[in-house]
Amino acid sequence: MHTKESIYAYLVSIFVDLFEVEASAICLEARLYEDLDIDSIDAVDMVIKLKELTGKKIQPEAFKNVRTVQNVVEAVYELVNED
Repeated sequence: MHTKESIYAYLVSIFVDLFEVEASAICLEARLYEDLDIDSIDAVDMVIKLKELTGKKIQPEAFKNVRTVQNVVEAVYELVNED
């Protein structure tokens, strides 16, 4: 079972390790594109990494309205807790 806190921690590690974002720039309110400079290719890489975490196929529509780190945490949390 993944908590929102563990999902957030995993996201921080993705942003720092994969996209070289400063950890201090990452917070729940941070906007992916504007604040963290995540582009569409980075977003695809992020979804691939999240699939490794969840073990589930992530549908693009689940992330269509994702704009902030909080949105990602909520979307992943819902995905891992559905059933």
